[in-house]
Amino acid sequence: MSKQNFDKPQYFINRELSWLEFNQRVLDEAKNKKNPLFERLKFLAISASNLDEFFMVRVASLKDQVDAKYTKVDSSGLTPKEQLAKISIRTHRMVVSMYNAYNHAIKVWLKKIGTKIIKSDEVTPSQRDYLEGYFMSDVFPVITPMAVDSGRPFPLILNKSLNLAVLMRNKKDKKKMFATVQVPSVLPRLIPVPSEDASTNSYIFLEEVIKLFLSRFFVGKTILYASTYRITRNADLSIEEEEAEDLLVEIQKSIKQRQWGAAIRLEVEVGMKEELMFHLRDWLEVHYKEIYHINGPIDLTFLFKVYAFSGYENYKYSNFTQKIQPELEDYDKSIFAQIHSNDIFLHHPYDSFEPVIRLINDAADDVNVLAIKQTLYRVSGNSPIIPALARAAENGKQVTVLVEVKARFDEENNIQWAKKLEQAGCHVIYGIVGLKTHSKITLIIRREYDGIKRYLHLGTGNYNDITASIYTDFGLMTCNEDFGIDAAEFFNMLSGGCEVNSWSKFSVAPMNLRQTFTELIERETENAKAGLPAQIIAKMNSLVDTEIIKSLYAASCAGVKIELIVRGICCLRPQIKGVSENITVRSIIGRFLEHSRVFYFYNNGSNDIYFSSADWMPRNLDRRIELLFPIDNTGIKATIQGLLEMYLNDTEKSHIMLEDGTYEDIDKRGKKRLNYQNLMSSQV
Repeated sequence: MSKQNFDKPQYFINRELSWLEFNQRVLDEAKNKKNPLFERLKFLAISASNLDEFFMVRVASLKDQVDAKYTKVDSSGLTPKEQLAKISIRTHRMVVSMYNAYNHAIKVWLKKIGTKIIKSDEVTPSQRDYLEGYFMSDVFPVITPMAVDSGRPFPLILNKSLNLAVLMRNKKDKKKMFATVQVPSVLPRLIPVPSEDASTNSYIFLEEVIKLFLSRFFVGKTILYASTYRITRNADLSIEEEEAEDLLVEIQKSIKQRQWGAAIRLEVEVGMKEELMFHLRDWLEVHYKEIYHINGPIDLTFLFKVYAFSGYENYKYSNFTQKIQPELEDYDKSIFAQIHSNDIFLHHPYDSFEPVIRLINDAADDVNVLAIKQTLYRVSGNSPIIPALARAAENGKQVTVLVEVKARFDEENNIQWAKKLEQAGCHVIYGIVGLKTHSKITLIIRREYDGIKRYLHLGTGNYNDITASIYTDFGLMTCNEDFGIDAAEFFNMLSGGCEVNSWSKFSVAPMNLRQTFTELIERETENAKAGLPAQIIAKMNSLVDTEIIKSLYAASCAGVKIELIVRGICCLRPQIKGVSENITVRSIIGRFLEHSRVFYFYNNGSNDIYFSSADWMPRNLDRRIELLFPIDNTGIKATIQGLLEMYLNDTEKSHIMLEDGTYEDIDKRGKKRLNYQNLMSSQV
């Protein structure tokens, strides 16, 4: 069956609706009673944070399309306007589910273990006295109330800031007035208050404290109503890179604009008076379908702070110590000698990220190292890699670093790191015009007794020591000569704009990565047509690309067994009769964020395995610089095959995708219970 036969909208799931199903799976972990309490509240915070970004970027983009009167349908047959309508229905339902989880599970269980969150109408006289003192000393000096009248227009409300809408009456002329008060983000959201019960830790929200003493700001006025609200703004940066004389300046300007983009969502406290609601709708220019009535504290990301409370370790996942690979345990032996002996596979977070940091540190100080070249997409706020690279430059080595300053929501952080590296003497590339550099690669050039040797680290995840302890990623350390030649060509392409006619081992987006993936899928298809066994196992974060999906449909029709492990968005519909009957899709949501991208092709018994920085998405294949590289080491290949089998046999955290795009838990009947992440953690 040709690819043209797979163009029907019913064969594809809308990208945004698929993402919402992913976030539902995250939310389900907050409801899962098998998870420790504090892990459940963390999952709830993650689902809320995810939803914020979804609105700021994806919903904002659709609204822009509607405003521009763009009516072209997506692969699932929906116009932008139709997508927004379906998103609104689904997200309203999701928000209700989130607050049911908070009110009926998280909050209840917190109270049972002695952590109580009270409202302003529950405050005792002694607690009120305490809070009044706190209010006058810490809160009152920080707040600037903003009245709204003919001489004072409605102020610009900061993106994601928490605010109080206040309706009051002037005691002299009895006229009603409106005001807004921003809840200061510089103060803690949860305020501890003295409790009469020594076994209970009591807290109150900062906005509730402000409500208690709101009249202090409005002398001569009678407060009629006060309700909390929050807006989400369009934060999708639009930069005309080709016309920007200085990309850095343009990005810095756009970051500031992010705070003031058009309002796309208004969250209001349940019970807000219609009069207040009318004013906010009018001033913020939001549609009633964009209003979310919140039955609880607005912005559940405060639960991240609760998770950080000390003394609750018994209600979290048990700690585990990340291991150091046996071949790297001898610190008296040069890491270069260890890599020279054999390729080294790293499986984070079970394997420590320390060897990667050690590699950069040792390269910075090794007199035989001549140059270091690295791509950085997202690094931590206190990254040990940055000072190591700076030290290498100060030690006289040639250091070239591509810092991707267009990494969404990390722009400011990356600009700061780039400037520090530049000041230290590194050659810094501030991204490539028109493309994001998303590849994860380090090349170290070292002089040895028999000539120049190239050492590499390649991975599926970012050079971020923090996320390396909570994301699952694969990495490879090697001095394979063919890899080294490709890596040198790759960095010459980045720094000098050089064209590369052919690659020995790498496939690189946007040059030939799409072609490579298509050819690998089609090879399995042809093998199946020839009556040979054929199988594909692909693990990634998202599957969106329609051409790849159509290639998978064609492979399925030819008899290729296809097992997809897709954590997030999946626009492919499995189990369609005559189209995708040989395709299964599963998503694993657990303690660690599944982030590794690995692709297995049976290839008539050759068992070809590849790691990549890319998902099967148009942006990764066409608009980013990405890497795909093979695993040639037979021992590592066997290890990866074993890991993929364990992923496919997970019964506890896997969810199987149904034809309609929803997910169900694994049917455990007759199967051995297996929680892949727990098993890997316990083996450390």
